[in-house]
Amino acid sequence: MLKIYNTMSRQKEEFTPLGTIVGIYTCGPSVYQYAHIGNFRTFIFEDVLVRYLMFKGFRVKRVMNLTDIEDKSIATARKNGKTLQELTEYYSRIFFEDMKTLNLLPADIFPRATEHIPEIIEIIKKIMANGYAYRGKDGSIYYDVSKFDDWGSSLI
Repeated sequence: MLKIYNTMSRQKEEFTPLGTIVGIYTCGPSVYQYAHIGNFRTFIFEDVLVRYLMFKGFRVKRVMNLTDIEDKSIATARKNGKTLQELTEYYSRIFFEDMKTLNLLPADIFPRATEHIPEIIEIIKKIMANGYAYRGKDGSIYYDVSKFDDWGSSLI
C-alpha cells in the first residue's frame, strides 16, 4: 500500500487513484540556465514515484511543463544577444540530455508555456473579472488569497 503525505490534512494517506490512469502534473525546469542538482532532486523523486506506480501495475500519464518565458529568461536572452527561443531551445536540449544521462523516464508530454499564452491570458482575465486577482503597482498580476477565508485549508 502506497501512502503519501497530504499537506492539507497533514497526515500520510493511502493513495487511491481516481480512475484507471494515474495523472501526474509536475513543474519542470525554467529553461534559461542549466538545471542544477537541486532541480534534479525533484525530478529524480518524480521519476521514482512514476516507476513505483508502474511497478504496482498502474498506468501513468505524466505531464511536465517547461517554463520557457519569464522575466529571467527574457533578461538572459537579451544579455546574451539571443532570441528567447534560441536561449530556451538550447537549455531545453541540455535538460533533456541531462535527464537521459540520469536515466530518468521522460514525461509523456512537455508543454511549453509559450505554446499556451492565449489560454493563460484568458484564464487571467477571468480570474481578474471575478475579483480574484489584481494588478500590482509594477504591472504584474497577483492572485488575491484574501478572497478565501480558508485559503490553504481546502481545495478551491
